[in-house]
Amino acid sequence: MDKQLLALLVCPVSHAPLQYNKETQELICRPSGLAYPIRDGLPVMLETEARPLTTDEKLEKK
Repeated sequence: MDKQLLALLVCPVSHAPLQYNKETQELICRPSGLAYPIRDGLPVMLETEARPLTTDEKLEKK
């Protein structure tokens, strides 16, 4: 994930910054509790495509 692109993107629900998870290829937003997928190198920033974070993921510090 390009760091310059990541710096520009925010969660469409909470408008909070996102964190990149390389293992799952997702952009994580803890305030909204959502993980947005990255498909073919492009972030899918639709709430309907995001998956809810687990309780452990919400509490995880990175």
